[in-house]
Amino acid sequence: MVRHLPYLALLAAIILVQAIAGGQTVSMLNYVGLYSLVALGLVVLTGITGQTSFGQAAFVGIAAYATAVLATGYGAGPVTTLLASLAATAFAAWVIAAITLRLSGHYLPLSTIAWGISLFYLFGNLEILGGHTGIDHIPALSVFGHEVTGGRELGALIWVCVAFALFCVANLLDSRHGRALRAVKDAALMAETFGVDTVKEKRIAFVLAALLAGISGWLYAYLLRFVNPSPFGLNIGIEYLFMVVVGGAGYVWGALIGAAVITLAREWLQDFLPTLVGTSGNFETIAFGLLIVVLLHRADQGIAAHFAFLGRRFAGMAGNSAPAAQGTLPSRERPPRGKDLLVVDKAVKRFSGLTAVSEMSFEVKAGEIVGLIGPNGAGKSTLFNLISGTLSLTSGEVRFEDRVISGLTPRQIGAVGISRTFQHVKMMPERSVLENVMLGAHRRARSGVVAACLRLERRSEAAIRAEAERQIVRVGLDDVMHLPAGSLPLGKQRILEIARALASDPALLILDEPAAGLRLPEKRLLYRLLKQIRAEGITILIVEHDMDFVMSLVDRLIVMSFGQLICEGEPAKVQSDARVVEAYLGDAA
Repeated sequence: MVRHLPYLALLAAIILVQAIAGGQTVSMLNYVGLYSLVALGLVVLTGITGQTSFGQAAFVGIAAYATAVLATGYGAGPVTTLLASLAATAFAAWVIAAITLRLSGHYLPLSTIAWGISLFYLFGNLEILGGHTGIDHIPALSVFGHEVTGGRELGALIWVCVAFALFCVANLLDSRHGRALRAVKDAALMAETFGVDTVKEKRIAFVLAALLAGISGWLYAYLLRFVNPSPFGLNIGIEYLFMVVVGGAGYVWGALIGAAVITLAREWLQDFLPTLVGTSGNFETIAFGLLIVVLLHRADQGIAAHFAFLGRRFAGMAGNSAPAAQGTLPSRERPPRGKDLLVVDKAVKRFSGLTAVSEMSFEVKAGEIVGLIGPNGAGKSTLFNLISGTLSLTSGEVRFEDRVISGLTPRQIGAVGISRTFQHVKMMPERSVLENVMLGAHRRARSGVVAACLRLERRSEAAIRAEAERQIVRVGLDDVMHLPAGSLPLGKQRILEIARALASDPALLILDEPAAGLRLPEKRLLYRLLKQIRAEGITILIVEHDMDFVMSLVDRLIVMSFGQLICEGEPAKVQSDARVVEAYLGDAA
């Protein structure tokens, strides 16, 4: 119940103010509510997944026009218009996302500008939509035979929708899907490795943002009972984005704060500046722009960032913990010890004229710890990327448990039982250690977006959390479990990566320089941990430059130089091999 308190308090406060305030205040609050819905979608789309969109006003227009056409031309009721307008918005968003989300960098926001302008002119040039004149005389919204016509009554409905939307989005971001959405922005490759379908998650965010804009458009049509293209142009789309940036793009409450600040500032400037200047004109536009610049300088993460401690306090009051009845995640059956688990057969990787890996062949048997060593530039990390699907082979093949996995995506390779860490640590730096490790168990649970929004997937979420906590304790990071991952020293970040990889329940664990940045006591702990992992039936393939560490740890060594295999065998044999000495120390050795 405590978790719901902020939304109930917001709803009660707004309805109380609307009941006693004057008509202008009620009207302003209604617009703040409508804008908040659109901005909330942009929090998910831009703030969480990092996809900048200037075209959200067009989605508001699609829903508003769908409502107007159905209500005036066909006498459709509010339920029909709501469902139809959301369906039209979702369809348009899905089609646009299929085209737009293939782009990246500055091309993505530019494309949103393009389709935003296109839809704006489409609204004004279709006769069925009334052209630039628009559609008027929209019937009043009717609820159980009662016509909701006043700003106060419709305002109550608007703010019920806002409170419910805040509740749903907050739940979504505190779920398995929420972690996936954040990972799309922070480290898409890492997210794919642990089972996140990044393309699908981007589309989910895009459609969700469009649906929230669609609800705003449906309410807008019934509030004004008149629709024309003017409120759905590019300038309004830019304003929505300003609201999110000012309020706080990474915070749910930033949508409401930004919408309120921008709306109230604009109204106040329109009333105050003509009196101050002594003449009429668009002076408020200039002042408004300067105000935005000041806010961005003083609060570059948004106003909500300065009140984030309140959100953490409410989360603490709510417990933010798994329910007592924790489920269990499915576990993988370990392959029998001694079986050929990973087979690399004549792997070749060329980059234009450079051959980074040349005719590499070796096997890793189940239950082994195998080390892959070689001087800098030998091609070790390239080979790891070929095995994990990050890079594609030029020729040759990789097999895992007698199945050819070369040509599969990192997500597909992760699903067969291979998990990895990275040479350069990849994580969600602003999220806690616990949340980062929970992402590792992403593919081991299933939950829908609707279930996440309504908080109906708590049992699977509890199981993921319990697994993550177990792995964090196992690797010795329990004292920093709730700290932001980005605040940890590099050595502990590498240990975090191992905990995250273990949470995915791998059969083969690929470690890329896990001891780099660790102090001697931490290396000893890592040594014991890796031995324990091997004892539990998990096979390990490790790249490491610390020769003392790797020689004492592994069962076998594979040595690379200039992309080729030069030696393979037990550590003592490899240490005395003349080719290995030459590769590391040169001809003079």
